[in-house]
Amino acid sequence: MKKPKTTFFCQNCGHQSAKWLGRCPSCGEWNQCVEEEERVTPIEGSLDAWFNEEPLPIDTITADEKDRLRTGIAEIDRVLGGGIVGGSATLIGGDPGIGKSTLLLQVMQNLAEGGLVALYVSGEESARQIKLRGGRIGASSNNLMILVEVSLENILRHIELMHPGIVVIDSIQTVYSSAITSAPGSISQIKEASGRLILTAKKTGIPLFLIGHVTKEGSIAGPRVLEHMVDTVLYFEGDSGHAFRIIRNVKNRYGPTNEIGVFEMRERGLIEISNPSALFLSERPKGAAGSVVVPSMEGTRPLLVEIQSLVSENTFGIPRRTTIGVDHNRVSLLAAVMEKVCGLHLGNHDIFINVAGGVKLDEPAVDLGIISSLMSSFLNRSIDAGTVVCGEVGLTGEVRTVGRMDERIKEAARMGFSRCILPGASSNGAGTGTQMTRVAIGTIKDLSEHLFV
Repeated sequence: MKKPKTTFFCQNCGHQSAKWLGRCPSCGEWNQCVEEEERVTPIEGSLDAWFNEEPLPIDTITADEKDRLRTGIAEIDRVLGGGIVGGSATLIGGDPGIGKSTLLLQVMQNLAEGGLVALYVSGEESARQIKLRGGRIGASSNNLMILVEVSLENILRHIELMHPGIVVIDSIQTVYSSAITSAPGSISQIKEASGRLILTAKKTGIPLFLIGHVTKEGSIAGPRVLEHMVDTVLYFEGDSGHAFRIIRNVKNRYGPTNEIGVFEMRERGLIEISNPSALFLSERPKGAAGSVVVPSMEGTRPLLVEIQSLVSENTFGIPRRTTIGVDHNRVSLLAAVMEKVCGLHLGNHDIFINVAGGVKLDEPAVDLGIISSLMSSFLNRSIDAGTVVCGEVGLTGEVRTVGRMDERIKEAARMGFSRCILPGASSNGAGTGTQMTRVAIGTIKDLSEHLFV
């Protein structure tokens, strides 16, 4: 028999090579190349005939934002940019058991109650298991159809016959095509199944949700090209130590990115949290050194979160730097700036920083909050409970302005805070319409004069 031809694929980016490579030339990752057989059977039909449309002037194309499907869950609509767009493909990933299937089943139940036929395709659970989960969250509509299937050809056939209003695939790693000889979950199978499902969604206008497994690093398993193929990529964040979950939008062709939706896991499913700032600040300690509140922007939503720091003298060797929720390298940089500009000797101290509630902050506007928290813990002095801090800090200790300061201050005023320490360049127009006292500083040398009680 003729030996089947094989190709090496990078598991991270999908790069193809005729031979094994230790380091991928496309993404630079090491030991990610795996060997898979090439396709031996052609795809049914020709891709040339999928759309077969003529060029159209853009002013003759009809499209309206009001045509989006409302899910009945405000947090999901916010993350998606206002609702589900017809023909869109959305990829959602997260740790096992975090609530991906539960949330999508709730969304489909809401749409089914509105008269839309929803098709839920499962390759991991039986119909009985899905029914038991549906009973806990109240999913019992006649328009909610359950299909247990892993064959791509059979799934496409059912979609063509039913023409549902929305389709969910749980999960894309379990779907396989008979046109590919490799095993389900391989790179070739994932690319083939995703590509044909997305083409079907674009052709028919049916919204498509793909649930993806994640690796131990937290990224969606399979080639990164999968994230480029879809229109929207959502990530579930959270852990077993907290009851609430955060769904974050990292890519969206139909709306702003980095939007978040906050949910709380309960017995009857995921319950949306309309005021996450109050949730994250509900257990804030009063009069504790090292605690400060910062107004952060998550997409278009201002969010108040608490940053906690613990600075303690180290007498056993190399000082530790441990951070949860903020960038480790950024904290080390800010600690060096504090030591150089303010004369606070942190070199022989352990530094521990945590963002309360499990939120992850990656914008430079929290720099001043991190420094304030470290300074408070180092000096063992508590910060005024009615004060919020916001600003970017440069290497010379200057405090730089950040975007959308007006919205941040309004959110702080709504939550009962009365004073904001902010960059000097932001003090003139920020906080219009509020009773917030604005304290403008130019460098972190001026911070200690206004920070403490």
